[in-house]
Amino acid sequence: MNILVLNGSPKGEYSITLQTVRYLEKLNPEDTFTVLHVGQRIKALEKDFAPAIAAIEGADVLLFSYPVYTFIAPCQLHRFIELMKEHKVAACGKIATQITTSKHFYDVTAHRYVQDNCQDMGIKVVRGLSADMEDLTSVKGQKEAKAFWAHFHWCVENEYFEACYNKEYIVNHKPVTVPKATTAPENGDVVIVTDCAPDGVCIYNDKFDVFLRDEIQTAQAIIYAFTIKDHSMGSRFKMYDDRQFCNGHRTVTMNMPIGYLISGNLFEEENLRTIVEARSQVGGNIPAGVATDESDPDKEIDKLVSSLTYALENKYIQPVNFYGVGGMKIFRDLIYQMRGMMRADHKFFKSHGQYDFPQKKKGQTMLMYLVGAMLANKKIKAKMGNKMNEGMIAPYKKVIDSIETKS
Repeated sequence: MNILVLNGSPKGEYSITLQTVRYLEKLNPEDTFTVLHVGQRIKALEKDFAPAIAAIEGADVLLFSYPVYTFIAPCQLHRFIELMKEHKVAACGKIATQITTSKHFYDVTAHRYVQDNCQDMGIKVVRGLSADMEDLTSVKGQKEAKAFWAHFHWCVENEYFEACYNKEYIVNHKPVTVPKATTAPENGDVVIVTDCAPDGVCIYNDKFDVFLRDEIQTAQAIIYAFTIKDHSMGSRFKMYDDRQFCNGHRTVTMNMPIGYLISGNLFEEENLRTIVEARSQVGGNIPAGVATDESDPDKEIDKLVSSLTYALENKYIQPVNFYGVGGMKIFRDLIYQMRGMMRADHKFFKSHGQYDFPQKKKGQTMLMYLVGAMLANKKIKAKMGNKMNEGMIAPYKKVIDSIETKS
């Protein structure tokens, strides 16, 4: 098969993800691999997309190879997919799969993003490989890469492709009433944002990190505004997200309320809704809500403003859910392991008590061993009866009983 590798990493040949592709290429001489460095050459491709069109139309398989950046693919690959759609590339009927490397931080939303867009263009998708960054250096990782490619061939031969749930829809955008400007005094700053550095300094010398820290991170709240494009926020907004990595893995806007103004049919975009919520949860932000133009934008915006005001006035912080807990535990382990290099991240995580390793809770661990031994003894278990359940809720009842009854 003729495999066109769409390398979305801005590092080009130095991409860690691409090394897995090179490994498979060497193991499978019956397949022809051609690499197009779309991440590194995106500016040139914006000016002349003809070479990309020719390469895509001449391929049997499109292999998307990229690192997972902030929930999805890098902004350069976002832009490349936009260009494929803008130029109406004849890719219908072709086959696609993907290989990513990450610490499995929202790799599922990244894969879903690429899959949704491929299926929009009539491309048949085979489930991809999500690898850890170090996987290829281990025997286990090498076996998984081999097994993935063998499974890919089996899927192609047997026409076993991912189910397509996409459907065409037309958004009837509702108009927004723009109020006249007022001279009311400002009580604070709300920044509206529209369409990797271990030392905390951005590698690009364009003062973006200064803007980020002086304008965004000093605000009292943030409202993100974008139009849904190709199942995401679009490549320009994604670039902003990617550039924020000059903060490393530090949740520098923690406890800041954030809201969204989104134009488009958000109801139909399950993956994007997951990303929007996860951005708040992982960042430790206060989710004030989302206003869309799907039905009644004036009412939606009023609700968002009310929620944002309540959050600011009452400092209301919701407990994190799985999106936040799971995501930060991945970062916790990563930063602790790489603390010698990621010093700014390590200092932040340590000062915020995010190194909550379960193995350090020795008292609780020993207690569970004791309880486990008791429950393993049938006689002791029979004598305990309901006392274990009573013991489990005792600390909670103590808290409840400590509340003074209001007269």
